[in-house]
Amino acid sequence: MTERKFTLGIVGARGHTGAELIRLVAAHPHVELAFVSSRELAGQRVAEHNDAHVGELRYENLDAAAVAGKGADAVILALPNGKAEPFVAALDAARPDTVIVDLSADYRFDNGWYYGLPELTRDTYAGQKRISNPGCYATAMQLAIVPLLSRLAGPPACFGVSGYSGAGTTPSDKNNPELLRDNLMPYALTNHVHEREVSTRLGVQVEFMPHVAPHFRGISMTVNLWLQQPLKREEVMALYRQRYAGEPLVEVVDEAPWVSRIAGRHGVQVGGFTMAPGNKRVVVVATIDNLLKGAATQALQNLNIALDLPELTAIPH
Repeated sequence: MTERKFTLGIVGARGHTGAELIRLVAAHPHVELAFVSSRELAGQRVAEHNDAHVGELRYENLDAAAVAGKGADAVILALPNGKAEPFVAALDAARPDTVIVDLSADYRFDNGWYYGLPELTRDTYAGQKRISNPGCYATAMQLAIVPLLSRLAGPPACFGVSGYSGAGTTPSDKNNPELLRDNLMPYALTNHVHEREVSTRLGVQVEFMPHVAPHFRGISMTVNLWLQQPLKREEVMALYRQRYAGEPLVEVVDEAPWVSRIAGRHGVQVGGFTMAPGNKRVVVVATIDNLLKGAATQALQNLNIALDLPELTAIPH
């Protein structure tokens, strides 16, 4: 572990995840913000928009060449899907040693990038500088499925419900509180990018049905799993407790977790293990804050690993 200070730039800092990253980095003893890029907020002080940040740093409107020219030790890309490539290309050309953590889906299927879901993939980290942050739904699904992955008899069916912060800050039906009031909005019911992501990562077809609810933050993921052989509930719980023993950000609980209890927290709760008659089908529920462990917290875990710092530095747990 090093004691040096590292500089970090955030591109796409106006969004919900960018704000959470600024908040986390403000408490980090070894990482300091070198720049924050936002077209809409350019020229305004970060401290005016984020009460965790102290200082005179201002948002800038930086293109890819300008980001590379900043010379930061690390850059987190918090951009919409399809927007990362120019920044990656510029950094590849000018700053290949800069650590890049990309929060979009753009490189999750690229074998040249490290896929950073630390609880499942940290053993495969080998110094890569290009890190793809998993999707929020995809994190919840994988953590809910993996302890039973080798025992599955069919595709896991995943019913996910997210708060509307998951739809970002650009106005749409999926983040319109008026349209969401007293409503549950289904969308992308097959072939969602997180369905493809989880199916690719786990090597089994996963069926995923996402919905948006009127709450602001937090995901509830209910997963239906068919088993090759019957298991008792106690045996299923033991497999989850064994798999996540020593993982401070994954809590295995007895009852089905509530999304209202995960909001603002940095980990995941997995529980509610319910057996169907015959004990060959189990339903598991996972909850996660989509902006934290589903995005910003996980990005900081990955950044800490890449900078050879303790993984949970500046992450409350």
